[in-house]
Formats: sequence, structure tokens, C-alpha cells
Amino acid sequence: MAKRGGFQGGMPGNMNNLMKQAQKMQKQMEETTKALEEKEITASAGGGAVQVTMTGKKEITKVKLSEEVVDPDDIEMLEDLIMAATNEAIRQIEELSSSSMAKITGGLGGLGGGFPF
Repeated sequence: MAKRGGFQGGMPGNMNNLMKQAQKMQKQMEETTKALEEKEITASAGGGAVQVTMTGKKEITKVKLSEEVVDPDDIEMLEDLIMAATNEAIRQIEELSSSSMAKITGGLGGLGGGFPF
């Protein structure tokens, strides 16, 4: 009596290829994540009066202030400029991370931060 249903040897080869591709993609993602973490991004606000340098790990490594922006009578402006430069640095890091991961995953959503399972 002949077997019915099931796959006749075609699936295991395809599954092996799929697993190899997934492992390759995972390795590329790990390498890209490590490279991104080592990058530094500098963002500025107030026409360059405030500069914030941040790593890909979102750690601030440097804050540079122009003398003219340090006004004891207007602390709020300085606080706003530091906040704006910091937020811009974070935005640039996230954009760089997203575009780097999209190159690996081919735009497959949900894979950038690791597999969802």
C-alpha cells in the first residue's frame, strides 16, 4: 500500500537551507549590532552651540557647549538645547540601526531586535 500525504524527501533539504539562512542572518545581525554599538554619533542644536556625542549603545560620551550659550539668566534655553541635541543623537542612532538591520533582513519587520519567538 502506498503512503499518502506528507512530503517525499523535499522538505528536509529546504528546511536545512532555511535554517542555514536564518543562522547566517542571525550572525550578520549580531555583527552589525556590535559594529553599531561601537559607532559614535554627534548631533547639535542651536546652530552648533550645543553638541552631544553618543555611542550606538546610547551612552553620552561628550557634551560640548559654546561659551555664548552659557547664560546664567537663561538656564532654560541651555537645558532645551541639550535636550534637543540629545534627542537628535538618539534619533540618528535609531535610524542608523534600523537601516543597517533592514539591509540584513530585507525589510522583514520584527527581526531587527531579535527573533520574536
